[in-house]
Amino acid sequence: MRQFTAVVNPTAGGSSGTAGLLPLARLLREAGARLDTVYSRSLEHAREIARDAGDRGHVVLAVGGDGMAGCVGGALSGTDTVFGLVPAGRGNDFARALGLPTDAERLAEVLLDGAPRAVDTIEVESAVHDRVCVLGSVYAGVDAVANRHANESRLLRGAASYYVGGLRAVLAWRPAVYRLTVDGEQHERTGYTVVAANSGFYGFGRNIAPGARVDDGLLDVVVIKEAPKRHFFAMMNELKTGAHLERPQVEILRGKEIRIEADRPLPYGADGEVDATLPVTVRVRPAALNVLAP
Repeated sequence: MRQFTAVVNPTAGGSSGTAGLLPLARLLREAGARLDTVYSRSLEHAREIARDAGDRGHVVLAVGGDGMAGCVGGALSGTDTVFGLVPAGRGNDFARALGLPTDAERLAEVLLDGAPRAVDTIEVESAVHDRVCVLGSVYAGVDAVANRHANESRLLRGAASYYVGGLRAVLAWRPAVYRLTVDGEQHERTGYTVVAANSGFYGFGRNIAPGARVDDGLLDVVVIKEAPKRHFFAMMNELKTGAHLERPQVEILRGKEIRIEADRPLPYGADGEVDATLPVTVRVRPAALNVLAP
């Protein structure tokens, strides 16, 4: 029987991060599993908890949103520790990409009986991030500004916070000149954003990179180039279905190592957390994480 350590973000989704864990914890314990619950004080503290639990042979559960998932999963990247997700945040985009069930009973079945699946992670290197790993995506430009607004929102939750944050960011945006180096080949593009995606989803279910796969050993680089702002707002709606790929302003590149630079200081984010400025280099780490997923 598996032994679990749940690393909990106590403020996930703007409320108690334990809300999604309680019914699941009951089901795991009734099945005979041991579950230890530890509350994190910070992302670095969460990484320490995860590594320690992994060293003791526990399955490590990240309880929270994409920031917690990326933090805990990234800390376990390159180890033999088995990783599980309990989606309890606003976005939960990596859980969505994995096809994880949202109800406690089916999620408990996955965690108790599922076979670990090897997925890729993203190594992030910059002046701020000294080779940390994340799971879903690294994005630079207007979406990083929008996500910062969403994270700072105290009045709005869920999709509304992302929508209003996006509106504020786009209205104030002026095009940036991006310099991209994809597996040694240089590209220059002017526009709104660049997303290096391991998972197809970001920003509360927006399917930014429909062709991205978490186990193909590649990153999909989505570039949204210069366009009238009214077209960008239309594209935001199309991100729900992937229809944005039909627009000439959207370009997809693929590679294993991508460096993103710009003509002015621009924020970039990773798995919902925005705390750094370009330039940044990202690399795929193939099959680096063992995750419990369908």
